[in-house]
Amino acid sequence: MISMTDYKDNCITKDTSIISALGKLDEAEYKILFVVDDEDRVIASLTDGDIRRAILKGIQLSAKAVDFGRIDPFTVLEGDKEAALEAFDKRRLDAIPVIDSDKRITGLYVRDVKESRKRATVSIPVVIMAGGKGTRLYPYTKVLPKPLIPIDDVPISERIIKSFAEMGCMDFNMVVNYKKNMIKSYFNEIEDGYDIHFYDEDEPLGTGGGLSLVKDYISETFILTNCDILILADIAEIVHHHKENGNKATMVCSLKSFEIPYGVVHFSEGGDIESFEEKPKMSFFTNTGYYILDKEVFDYIGENERIGMPDILDRMRTAGLKIGVYPISDNSWLDMGQFDSMDAMERRLREIEE
Repeated sequence: MISMTDYKDNCITKDTSIISALGKLDEAEYKILFVVDDEDRVIASLTDGDIRRAILKGIQLSAKAVDFGRIDPFTVLEGDKEAALEAFDKRRLDAIPVIDSDKRITGLYVRDVKESRKRATVSIPVVIMAGGKGTRLYPYTKVLPKPLIPIDDVPISERIIKSFAEMGCMDFNMVVNYKKNMIKSYFNEIEDGYDIHFYDEDEPLGTGGGLSLVKDYISETFILTNCDILILADIAEIVHHHKENGNKATMVCSLKSFEIPYGVVHFSEGGDIESFEEKPKMSFFTNTGYYILDKEVFDYIGENERIGMPDILDRMRTAGLKIGVYPISDNSWLDMGQFDSMDAMERRLREIEE
């Protein structure tokens, strides 16, 4: 079954920037945008994949999103429900614009939730780095190890594992150190159909060094994640991107935007004021602590070497291996590394689960 819904949350103008379109996609229930002209005629469609491809080409975030969309997307006339049903059966569509006789958009046809297109699944090993002391979360972590700190009554590491399990991943490998027996005891009491293997990190080895502990047990592409983050993007799509591009390592990077709380002054070499900029915004992509890795990564980690994951990737890049990125939006990365971000994670998860 399909139904008609309002179109306004899924429409942008010809002047909307890439960064604004990405934010709009985050807020939209149906993950596709339609670019409309001044008379509400649909001229293009835009998905997160279109935006991601533009970003990976090095396009400025201030560029117009319409330039990277699909011109003249599929539409149906008002009342032509049969055409919409046929299109949903034959095309990979999230929503179809409904137009009147003057080609102005009046609504969207969407699938009912139970019949909406399901995400692909993926079954590869997952390595979770869970050995840190979590000092930024004191005094909580004086009592509990960071992986067991609850987010709405469910430990963050259990949420991470369940999110992967829902996508088909069932082989989990957890590198532990601080309060490791407490972590092991907790998961030994859980029976949810997935396997968890623990690796003791006797001395802190950094965000990448602990990988040396699992090298004899993983011989395929795998996911590496910190124990304090949730990535809400499509896991199967990230893995597909990694393999399609021939990467040996892919870093998932999240867009971050900050507003400078002051007026910024631009001046010449001679000290003459050229312009003022009131509370400008800065946008950039940052490392989330989430990676897709091929087994070759183990060749670039010394035995019991203390090293960060970015340094390992730099070694691989210097050796000529292909290292790529997968950009995601700010709202697709939930981090509980600090108290304020932990509160934000709880609020966001409540919104999703409502």
